[in-house]
Amino acid sequence: MGHKEPMTIATALRQIQDRTLILPAIQREYVWKPSQVIRVFDSVMRGYPVGSFLSWKVLPETISAFKFYGFMKDYSAFNNRHNPVIDIPADREVVAILDGQQRLTSLNIGLRGTYAYKNHGGWANKAWSYPERRLYLNLAGEAPENELGLKYHFQFLTSDDVAAATDDESKNWMLVSDVFDAPETSALVQLLAKYGVGNDPQASGLVSKLWEEIHKTPSLHFYEETDQDIERVLDIFVRVNSGGTVLSYSDLLLSIATAQWAGDARAAVHGLVDELNQTGNGFSFSRDTVLKAGLVIADVGEIGFKVKNFTAANMAKLEAGWEAMSSSLQVAVGLLSDFGLSGGSLTADSVLIPVAYYVHHRGLGHEYRESPKSRADREVLRSWVLRSLIVRGVWGSGLDTLLRDVRTIIRAEGATQFPVAAIERAMARRGKSLAVTEALVDDVLSLEYGRPRTFAVLAALFPHVDTRNQFHVDHVFPAALLDAKKLRRLEEDDGTPVFAAAEVDDLLDRRDQLPNLELLPGLENIGKSATVPSKWLDATYSSSDDRSAFLERNALPATLPSSEVEFVAFFDQRRANLEAQIVKMLTPATPGLVGDSDTPAGLDEELAEGDDID
Repeated sequence: MGHKEPMTIATALRQIQDRTLILPAIQREYVWKPSQVIRVFDSVMRGYPVGSFLSWKVLPETISAFKFYGFMKDYSAFNNRHNPVIDIPADREVVAILDGQQRLTSLNIGLRGTYAYKNHGGWANKAWSYPERRLYLNLAGEAPENELGLKYHFQFLTSDDVAAATDDESKNWMLVSDVFDAPETSALVQLLAKYGVGNDPQASGLVSKLWEEIHKTPSLHFYEETDQDIERVLDIFVRVNSGGTVLSYSDLLLSIATAQWAGDARAAVHGLVDELNQTGNGFSFSRDTVLKAGLVIADVGEIGFKVKNFTAANMAKLEAGWEAMSSSLQVAVGLLSDFGLSGGSLTADSVLIPVAYYVHHRGLGHEYRESPKSRADREVLRSWVLRSLIVRGVWGSGLDTLLRDVRTIIRAEGATQFPVAAIERAMARRGKSLAVTEALVDDVLSLEYGRPRTFAVLAALFPHVDTRNQFHVDHVFPAALLDAKKLRRLEEDDGTPVFAAAEVDDLLDRRDQLPNLELLPGLENIGKSATVPSKWLDATYSSSDDRSAFLERNALPATLPSSEVEFVAFFDQRRANLEAQIVKMLTPATPGLVGDSDTPAGLDEELAEGDDID
């Protein structure tokens, strides 16, 4: 491995333009945030080193055996996150970047392209929430005081942002890409004239300094690997990518799969993830979940995201069965959607994996989701899924052990029905019991406002909630009316307090618990404000039928409270209603199936030892 002669940033970007500097398919995708891009440009302006780079000289005879991607130029977090695939002529020598992709891509975006990220508070699934932004440098002054220690004022801006600053004397935004487009000294002079800063020493100094760092300073230092052994290159890649933005195991798995599959693994995985996430009301499954599912469904013995498991043989299993695995995952996600789940209510994505394995093991298609013959089995599966999501800790620690246990049982007993009894016995042995107990129901009912599980449980309890739309967790009886000071100030006609001190504490304790919570559409919740429930209901729903439907839909008592005095009685009745709904939701509709299956002799011992059947 040798050291190449340093090059300027402009030289590197021109090589990216003509595709002599490229990315091997083992590289992960671009993951840097705008703040990281700005920081690297601040370092460039200050003459700081931006780190060394590791490249791989790829000879013509190697090119045909490998896949390559181009650098990202116009990044969009909404619809352009994937690097473009490029075809390299077989008679051409190229240089592939093994370490430094994020920095070079950031320079490429800042000097040649755009970065579209979501507006704060914008809708994640709307294109207009991701306006196109370009990198600008403020020629009117240095960066405002900041925690990152930035000296120069770089910022990603839309054209509207720039226009809005026209009359602001503290802002004179120069498009950074104009510097890259001015390679000669004469072009630099024209650039100074374009921004009217030729006679401004400070501003012209900023432009000239950036131009000098881009076009004249050989600041990029490359170490170059020339060996054409792909296994050696993979090993180097794994070792050097242990710093910076952490290379996750799914990144590594996807990288190696991409390098070893005959087809385009990256496109296959990304396409499947996108398709799964568009099912029903929408999900947010990650590559990690899909790739872990692939290892499980392919019956790979070790399913942990460990380098030793990413063998060519395992990748071959994944590729050979990918189409069938994809179909099973699509059916499984469809089932989760049928169960009333979506991205907003799915508290653990990993529950998809055993469902997909069961579907795959039985060769089930989408007809399973609707067939009357499979209704009882679906109900058992649905109950198991929901209970596993609501019980704390099921899909946390010990995930791989749990997945192996469930896989082993399904292989042994899942030929005709979901073997819930055997699975739950195995889970109980691992300290993950799903029994519907008073403790479980009490735990759910004690969930409080603002906790991560609260929205998910409410969404699961009330299937009318469409989580594609914006729903708020709302206090049925407004929290503002149950304020401690207000409650203590309430008095009877004779001046005695309405509530004793202990009663106030009790009201405050109940205020944020699940029985006083519901999900309301965002605008409806804003309109409700601090109105007492009875008045709000009458004002919002004009007919008695509409009011009754709303109450039934949300498991609310027939009469809503009209004052703080009525809150405790309301709370207790709503708690009873929710308790009945929770038990109904978590109890299998066909309990006879739960005890139909006994674990075969020897399987208990095998599961206890954590072994796999291969």
